[in-house]
Amino acid sequence: MAIGAGAAHCGSGQRPRLRRCGEHVAGHGNQSGWWRIIAVAFAAGLLLAACSSSNTSSPSSSPSPRGTPAPASAAAAPPSPSPAPGVCQAAAHLRASVDTLTHVKIGKGTASEIKSDLADVEAKFTALTGQLHGEFKTQTNAVKSALDMLKTAVSNLTAHPSTSTVKGVATALGGVATAASSLLASLAPQCGSSSPSPSA
Repeated sequence: MAIGAGAAHCGSGQRPRLRRCGEHVAGHGNQSGWWRIIAVAFAAGLLLAACSSSNTSSPSSSPSPRGTPAPASAAAAPPSPSPAPGVCQAAAHLRASVDTLTHVKIGKGTASEIKSDLADVEAKFTALTGQLHGEFKTQTNAVKSALDMLKTAVSNLTAHPSTSTVKGVATALGGVATAASSLLASLAPQCGSSSPSPSA
């Protein structure tokens, strides 16, 4: 009824009053529309909040990864076969025997001593080559050749003692020392930097 009175009052013929009444009525219509929009937005916000709360779940704890197995270690290269103990022992005996031979004093009266020392070197050399079983053929052949040359030189010294035959023995002794050193140096990687002392 108040609206009807307002309408009747607005219809009194005064334009300014009609303008204000129109504005008042329009204002009521706009307020009703805004309230509807606010209500819809509020309801939509509640709905989104409810959906997000229902869909959000605590992240499941991912299973801890199993420990990565350690990579299999590469198979170690097989160690180089160690030489038979007899090889290094025989090499040490030969070294000592050659050292004795090369330190003898060469002269006309020492031919027999040189022969004795030479025989000992040959025996030690034969023992070593037996332990090597055909290995280091080049070095062993060189030693054998040097020993043969020394035997010839000593025979010449015994048969014809002279300065020249003494010199021949000295040269042959140097050849034995060089050849034996080459053979023993070839065995050093297997027997160590220093050969064991020969057993008594």
